[in-house]
Amino acid sequence: MKLITYQHNEQTKIGAVKGTAVIDLSAIAPTLLDLIKMGNNGLAQARQHSETAVPALPLADVKLLSPIPNPQRNIMCLGWNYAEHAAESANAKGFEIKELPKLPIVFTKATTAVNGPYGDIPFDTAVSEQIDWEAELAIVISKPGKNIPREQAMEYIYGYTVLNDISARDLQKGGKQFFKGKSLDGSCPIGPWLTTADAVPDPHNLRITSRVNGATKQDSNTRHMIFDLPTIIAYLSRGMTLLPGDIIATGTPSGVGFARTPPEFLRPGDVVECEIENIGIIRNQIQSA
Repeated sequence: MKLITYQHNEQTKIGAVKGTAVIDLSAIAPTLLDLIKMGNNGLAQARQHSETAVPALPLADVKLLSPIPNPQRNIMCLGWNYAEHAAESANAKGFEIKELPKLPIVFTKATTAVNGPYGDIPFDTAVSEQIDWEAELAIVISKPGKNIPREQAMEYIYGYTVLNDISARDLQKGGKQFFKGKSLDGSCPIGPWLTTADAVPDPHNLRITSRVNGATKQDSNTRHMIFDLPTIIAYLSRGMTLLPGDIIATGTPSGVGFARTPPEFLRPGDVVECEIENIGIIRNQIQSA
């Protein structure tokens, strides 16, 4: 099932996508975060309603927002979770990577960075001139969990979505940390929907691509992640409670702009697309602030 947050007639609602139409689920829960917190019961109600209700609203007539427009806390992100991306990043910084990370490298993006699947990405030369793309598979946590055993970790995934970890490389390099360069307003497009876990039989075998103005920049597969989803969830939950609705971005493959020769960065008017097989496509234009 594909769950969405959308705007129609100046109202924000949640729904399910059925073909090319939208099923309104706002009678079950006011927000997708609330629906997630209802657990299996809420999901069962949503599924039953989406199967029996008569679609009345074309998908083309609504504005899709991020599935969770206002996360309750920062988006958790993995860096260097694809071997080729780790190698290209090290090479671009002038050193050779001698070994892959032994533990996940984690940073966060501010909640105010969240953007819709088709929203404009602000570009302000007074802030940054090195805006880069990073296509990523994101997972959404289904229920509270702490010290989750790796063997049980997949039970904690509510669903999957597409995320573009837009990065201001000059800020990232200048500040010698990730947070600021990853957290500019609008720098985290997510969507176009949240695909429930049961609809993705093997999240470790999904083609992941990005394109800029139609030209392919990244083309890989989630099977190349260094740390798989159970490992990520087990690690993050060690001594720290994961909450329903938590968003975790699982890293990007090689092909990002700053590591290219010469480096490439996004400019106003550029259109960047991120696509994950069986989940969806997000498409965002760079717009002068």
